Amino acid sequence: MKPLFSAFTAWSCIVLSVFAIIILTAIGTLFKIGHESMLGSINDPEDGKSVAATVFGAVVVYIGFLVFCSGQAWLHSRQRSVQLH
Repeated sequence: MKPLFSAFTAWSCIVLSVFAIIILTAIGTLFKIGHESMLGSINDPEDGKSVAATVFGAVVVYIGFLVFCSGQAWLHSRQRSVQLH
């Protein structure tokens, strides 16, 4: 099976996905516990748990990107090792 994207694109996607997962998990956790930094102003949302659920949904999407891009990177490494032998 041939990779769909270049190795650079696959690794860039992996790095961005990891950072997004870390950052969005932190933001979602702050909303879930009702931290003052996220819910302390009159302009902030009132229901932190529903916002957290939405943010965690985005985390699931980024986990999907991470799995797909990791597969693409693995295909590149496999293709390179086959060419060397």
